[in-house]
Amino acid sequence: MLVRHQPHPASAPAAADAPARARDWAEIQERMLVPLYEAVYEHLEVGTATRLLGLGCGSGLALLMAATRGARVTGVDTDHARVDLARERLLPDPAASGPGGHRGPGAGQESRLLYGGPDAAADPALPYNLVTAFQPVGCTAGDSDGLVPALTAAVPLAERGGAVVLTGWGPPERCATTSVFRVAGRLAERLRGGGRWRPAHRDDLEEVAARAGLRPDGSGRVSCPFGYADTDSAVRGLLSTGLFDAAVAASDQATVEKEVAEALHPYVRHDGTVWMPNVFRYLVARIP
Repeated sequence: MLVRHQPHPASAPAAADAPARARDWAEIQERMLVPLYEAVYEHLEVGTATRLLGLGCGSGLALLMAATRGARVTGVDTDHARVDLARERLLPDPAASGPGGHRGPGAGQESRLLYGGPDAAADPALPYNLVTAFQPVGCTAGDSDGLVPALTAAVPLAERGGAVVLTGWGPPERCATTSVFRVAGRLAERLRGGGRWRPAHRDDLEEVAARAGLRPDGSGRVSCPFGYADTDSAVRGLLSTGLFDAAVAASDQATVEKEVAEALHPYVRHDGTVWMPNVFRYLVARIP
């Protein structure tokens, strides 16, 4: 998702929907953050010396991009369906993979995709020197609450001085998608404390870093427009993020889809495509 957060217990989607949602994420939504991934990897000169741990790796596109640069990548996620898709991308030949994984396409190093939290990725023999959390925070209330424990668990797996990358939404006035997320927040207000929209704050990422005991060491902003072939694709892509789960639980799927489609009207172009300019921010922090 563009923001992955721990869902409210009442907002979790039905298990039967998980594969379809994961596929929508992988095929429609995930690519919207490619400029962010590229900017981070360029900034940190990711290459053959990089040992990367991706927290909440989703369906693995960011890991694949790092692997094609020669990085040794490990991804963890608590979504079975997304991990399965990540394995399809990075482990294309299951018969050839051993206990530790398999060489990903274009990668010169071993790739691992694991279900669970950071503890599942421990590798005492070769600590990580880069940890990424590409789920942007700063969109819903408490969306960083699950990230801080994950970072705290990941830090002991990385070497001292290693980089940790945090990402967040830019200012609301520079993120067209903000108006659509407000719809989710309004519908979710029927569930106390679940999925409430809030504007991104300037120091969101620094606060997360401080809570995780990390030292900020540079930041940047990246343009990541959301572009879709049509309104239906936009609705499917946005709902795959999980940001609308609380809204669905508070009302129903059809109502949320209708409300989101209406909120997208200002961004539908003459040819029927949907285009929403957005800006994201990343923070590089160091492990003391």
